Amino acid sequence: MTQHGTGHHDHDHHPGHGGHEHGHHGGHDQGEDLAGLLELDGAILKDYLVTLTGWVADHAPEDTRTIIDVGAGTGTGSLALARCFPTATVHAVDQSPAMLERVDAKARAHGLDARIRPVHANLDEAWPELPAADLVWAASSLHEFADPKRALREIRDALAPQGLLAVVEMDALPRYLPQDLGIGRPGLEDRCHEVIAARGWNHHPDWAGPLRSAGYDVVAQRQFDTAQDPAPEGTGDYAAAYLSRIRTFLADHLDADDLATLDRLLDPQDEAGLRHRTDLKLSGTRTAWLARRA
Repeated sequence: MTQHGTGHHDHDHHPGHGGHEHGHHGGHDQGEDLAGLLELDGAILKDYLVTLTGWVADHAPEDTRTIIDVGAGTGTGSLALARCFPTATVHAVDQSPAMLERVDAKARAHGLDARIRPVHANLDEAWPELPAADLVWAASSLHEFADPKRALREIRDALAPQGLLAVVEMDALPRYLPQDLGIGRPGLEDRCHEVIAARGWNHHPDWAGPLRSAGYDVVAQRQFDTAQDPAPEGTGDYAAAYLSRIRTFLADHLDADDLATLDRLLDPQDEAGLRHRTDLKLSGTRTAWLARRA
């Protein structure tokens, strides 16, 4: 999801993406690149989203009518929530008009425009006028707020009695590549991850403590495995979108040989490139916390 509105969602305080789910700032091309990555993320990880939203539904109020998607990005999460909660209206909040246009188009394409409502707002500045929420969904967005403690208080105030907050975060960078690519030195992905991790990529706390401090009861926590073996169709495009997004950042930190290997992987004409490989994998985990007003 993109962000709620701190200036990015999947934002560029870090070079990666926050998940299926959202954030952005920067120029038009950067926003388009992020949007494309988020769309691929949602398509590749659709089964995970069904499992995740089903688990959330098991803990949500029985008659969930109002959902707020904080940092809706391109609307992948909003769409999954609308499908999982067939009587609910989903308010898809994002600071990016371009992202919200995608949300609206996606909702119309799936016949859900009556129940998915795009809301333009920068939540670092002010919470929009919305009905009390039975469920607030914050996927890969909470850590992007300028003041997450304040955000948690505002979300708490926005919840209806017995309302539920679902926080979802990516635990580590996704993995796509075999250890030995057959080109360049083995371990390229490890070295890319070391560079990005050293810069605090997507850092987020264990939200259980901050949630309790902000006046919530944490009712459930679960880690979801997003690995798929064999990797599904489209993984090459997914990996290329992700690695293209972080390539500029890595350019100042990887040696010339690693950069040359990376560029070969990203070249759609190279037979060793990502779009032609059959040895890609897809692995990762995401953690979700569910909390109610104490």
